Amino acid sequence: MSETPDNLKYTKSHEWVRLDDDSNITVGITDHAQELLGDLVYVECPEVGLKLAAEAACAVVESVKAASDVYAPIAGEVIETNESLADSPEKINQDPYGEGWIYRLRPEDSTVISSLMNAEQYKAQVASEES
Repeated sequence: MSETPDNLKYTKSHEWVRLDDDSNITVGITDHAQELLGDLVYVECPEVGLKLAAEAACAVVESVKAASDVYAPIAGEVIETNESLADSPEKINQDPYGEGWIYRLRPEDSTVISSLMNAEQYKAQVASEES
């Protein structure tokens, strides 16, 4: 079973969300998602300053198997991207919840984060997709 930290929130499209101390959020793809994709070879991060609607496609991760969009979990403005992924996309495979984060977002409304799935709900969704 993939790793699913309890301190994060999750989306149906397999992004994880961490609410940071500065009230912004960090976003990446889940361990389950990176396992499905396989070895990542390219990551296209969103542009800093880009304003995103909830569920808007904003980044791309490519593996030897497929390319997949990464979606905004909630509405907000991109304030930082993980520039190290340009040279080392494999960081997502190696450490999806740490060094493999993709971008940071300043939420329009941070209370929306509570409507995302918790770890148990996300595990249940993954299990239902696999059955």
